[in-house]
Amino acid sequence: MAYFERVRDVVSGPFSPEMMRQRTAAGWQLVSMEWRRELPDQEAPTEGAFREEIPYGLRISEDCTRLEVDPRENQTLMLMMELLGQDFSYASIVSDLNEKGFRMRNGGSWNRVAVFKMMPRLIEVGPRLFSSEEWRGREKRLSQFRSTEGI
Repeated sequence: MAYFERVRDVVSGPFSPEMMRQRTAAGWQLVSMEWRRELPDQEAPTEGAFREEIPYGLRISEDCTRLEVDPRENQTLMLMMELLGQDFSYASIVSDLNEKGFRMRNGGSWNRVAVFKMMPRLIEVGPRLFSSEEWRGREKRLSQFRSTEGI
């Protein structure tokens, strides 16, 4: 099986054909080219332009080649899932998240609408969360709590 190495060049000035010659001479093949421009205030992005938000619980890796789990957002998802599993109301979930210092991606406090809008994401990540070691530990603590409380 062939393995490939990828590198991303960040261009900070005008494009240089010399860089292309150097890379090609070193055995590199051009596989992608990305363009960007600042839009004037009155202009909307063109159809097909990337506008999709990174799914909550993920972030771009340091090498900018993939998405990886964002530990803080993943903890937020885990807590939401745990509280929903305990049949907490949205208001109680919001209160718990905010009291524990969890914030939305934009830095704001959680509210009921924002938690409700996370439901599709929780459904999407549920299988990964439920199979994690951290979830098994939470589940074990919860079942011990329930047995001591007679629930």
